Amino acid sequence: MRELLSKLWFKVILGMISGIALGLALSPSAFALIPSETAFKLAPWIALIGNVFLALIKMIVIPLVLSSIILGITSAKSVAILKKLGLVIVPYFVFTTLFAVCAGILITTFINPGSYVSKEVISQMSVANIQVVKEAQNISVPDLLVDLIPVSVAKAELSGNILAFVILAIFIGVALLSLKEEESKPLIDLSKSLQAFSMKIVEWAMKLAPYAVFGLICSITIKIGFDAISSMFMYIFTVVFGLVLILCFYLIIVYLASNMKPLEFLGKIKEVQLMAFSTSSSAAVMPLSIDTAETKLEVPSSISKFVIPLGATINMDGTALYQVCAAVFLAQVFSIDLSFVELFVLALTTVGASIGTPSTPGVGIVILATILQSIGVPLEGIALILGVDRILDMCRTTINVTGDLTATLVMKRLTNFSTTSEKIANEYVNLEK
Repeated sequence: MRELLSKLWFKVILGMISGIALGLALSPSAFALIPSETAFKLAPWIALIGNVFLALIKMIVIPLVLSSIILGITSAKSVAILKKLGLVIVPYFVFTTLFAVCAGILITTFINPGSYVSKEVISQMSVANIQVVKEAQNISVPDLLVDLIPVSVAKAELSGNILAFVILAIFIGVALLSLKEEESKPLIDLSKSLQAFSMKIVEWAMKLAPYAVFGLICSITIKIGFDAISSMFMYIFTVVFGLVLILCFYLIIVYLASNMKPLEFLGKIKEVQLMAFSTSSSAAVMPLSIDTAETKLEVPSSISKFVIPLGATINMDGTALYQVCAAVFLAQVFSIDLSFVELFVLALTTVGASIGTPSTPGVGIVILATILQSIGVPLEGIALILGVDRILDMCRTTINVTGDLTATLVMKRLTNFSTTSEKIANEYVNLEK
């Protein structure tokens, strides 16, 4: 028992269960042991340690992403090998995202969760609740894609656009590969120091993880209680069913790529999944994902440090499925019939928008506003799903990080990197000489 208590995943589970129990006890829509006003005032204080944990991770996520990708690219030793990696991973990410989007459209169309929402619930939608997405009204998908280019690093950092730093790191890494060793060595050494510093901060932050999980889960449970979940049950069921379908898809891919059995794979990555579910942030879990890929899945660091930071920003299969499910659901609520062409546009828009989604909690709602515009659904509909968005955010983030870890195994298999990369690199070095 003492050994079990020392495991991070067990501590996280205890934190989740305790947080849910206390949250239900205090929630005005559950057991309501204290007045609702007091409960809502208490929630931010309970979540304090969780928010401190997230703040620590966010503080170092940019230097971690930069250093990890730079080191991952330069470890390839050759632009030719890097090109080989890129030609594999990008089509793979696009393929899995398209699968998620198509699955989301088919499932939501078949289950038709919009027909289960009562007119009473629709009439209670508050326009005030969607102020958070009003600024997204005039943002188009092309604008989102253009904004990925890191013209201003300071602006990208302020807006939380991690993908801009991914692109910057890719440019730096490729440029360093093209330089002579004496020219690239100082910046590579700096990246190693930056990564070591980042991982030390992460190590400190992870000591807070179980308590952070308790605080975040408790705060969420106090706010949403039973009412929001019960009134939107079929919508929640539809999204969760779709996410489970994606998980099964990943397990098949893992088996084909590594002959690893589903339960074995899930057992090795359970800590990452629990942390992702609790924090709703792929960025917060990124260091743990890299460590898990290298130590438990036996993926070379050259792959893990390149694929996972990249995947945390553009491989958002769970988010893509959620967004398309929400869009079709709201179209059903407002009795908007979507034609095949409109569904096709919806699929393309979702794929494009999910690429630029920052890996932090709650951003999916803002991106969803852009998607709704493409099919003519009123933005006011977002107020209907805000109440249950956080719990679904936790679920889809779990799938997102699972997809990143799956991608590392696919890369390992398709590139045969663990056994041949060094040999190929040496061959290219000799040819260059």
